[in-house]
Amino acid sequence: MSGARDSRRVAYETLRAVHESDAYANLLLPRSIERAGLDTADAGLATELTYGTLRRQGTYDAIIAIAAERPAAEIDPAVLDALRLGVHQLLSTRVASHAAVNESVELARAAVGRGPAGFVNAVLRRVSRDNPGEWMTRVAEGARSGDERLGLVFSHPVWVVRAFRRALAAEGRADELEALLMADNAAPRVTMAALPGLAEIPEDARRTPFSPLGFRVGGGDPDATIRASGGRLRVQDEGSQLAALALSRATPIRDGERWLDLCAGPGGKTAVLAAEALAHGARLEANEISPARAGLVRQALEAVPLEVPVSEQDGRMRADEAPGTYDRILVDAPCTGLGALRRRPEARWRKSPADLPELTQLQGELLTAAIGALRPGGIVAYITCSPHLGETAGVVAEVRREWGEAVEAIDARAVIAAVADAELDLPAQTDGSDRAQLWPHRHNTDAMSISLLRRV
Repeated sequence: MSGARDSRRVAYETLRAVHESDAYANLLLPRSIERAGLDTADAGLATELTYGTLRRQGTYDAIIAIAAERPAAEIDPAVLDALRLGVHQLLSTRVASHAAVNESVELARAAVGRGPAGFVNAVLRRVSRDNPGEWMTRVAEGARSGDERLGLVFSHPVWVVRAFRRALAAEGRADELEALLMADNAAPRVTMAALPGLAEIPEDARRTPFSPLGFRVGGGDPDATIRASGGRLRVQDEGSQLAALALSRATPIRDGERWLDLCAGPGGKTAVLAAEALAHGARLEANEISPARAGLVRQALEAVPLEVPVSEQDGRMRADEAPGTYDRILVDAPCTGLGALRRRPEARWRKSPADLPELTQLQGELLTAAIGALRPGGIVAYITCSPHLGETAGVVAEVRREWGEAVEAIDARAVIAAVADAELDLPAQTDGSDRAQLWPHRHNTDAMSISLLRRV
């Protein structure tokens, strides 16, 4: 298979799997592209169509509702995905209008038959008569509040818009909200890491501005670079690199230290810690409750010549079994993932405020258990790929209240700045905490929250 038509079909089938089966586009799409035999250009088109449609889904649904004169939720899901794909091509790409309409109609016809295909044709032709600016004006005018307007225009659920505003306001930067929402809808550049002590950044690469491990290469598939290095060069967001290094470089490493990565899957940060442990004579252990993700951790560690045992337990139990044992523990806690919406756009439509109570309870219990597993003077890094204050500042504040004077904060912003050896725009938190918050619009990273605590 090859060609733009096959790219559209791969994108459509991925959208259907995301919405029907809760599939993850970042896992499914590469396999679908490979099975379809798409060349580089067609693979790029399939990727843009899939991710672009998912990122802008909220806006497109509002446009479809206007053009179809019925709520998007009342449209057959298979038809709706064909419409979303068509609207994305019409309003956000250079695809010719007739191709966007005709190919979307064919996708709908193949999926659900001739009758619904006629409906798709009518709606997309209605959309094609006006330009993107006119449609955005109509969408904004239909909003019932300022937050709903932002949500519709920038394709984010209203509760996420409000959570982002509160997180930015905690730094005195609420005026950056629109820039953040825009950044979430932009395709992230591929960032790579050279495992410390095991690989050098290629001479023809461009170093990233903050992580000493990070670099970017020209266009093309990074897989060849990864394979040639034996996995010692790998794709990894710069924020994830900094999060792992914040733990390993917060204080000088003593020979023989014991480290634990408590929630290690899928293993990117584990590999960085393993390389750091190898270079400084430390021992690392990893834990991941999910067997499948534990398998990914073991794969991630194959490039590091260090024996790292990987257990498969509930992190709370794993830490409780080893009180006062470790010098450094990474708690990369399960979270809403709101900080990675550029790379996992479907997460914005899957999560809801109802998910937070269970998540924050788990996060607090994991952090509490990790502190209990530290020896006196040991450090825990509490990481979330989410800027939501409930998952970040709220969890840390509650755990610190429980531990009282037995725990003290380390200035994560100062540690990150020292690791980066560069000026980062990391404003102080208005609650007085020493948490570091990275942002897509400000640092071109995932919105990673990093807190460092020392057991006294």
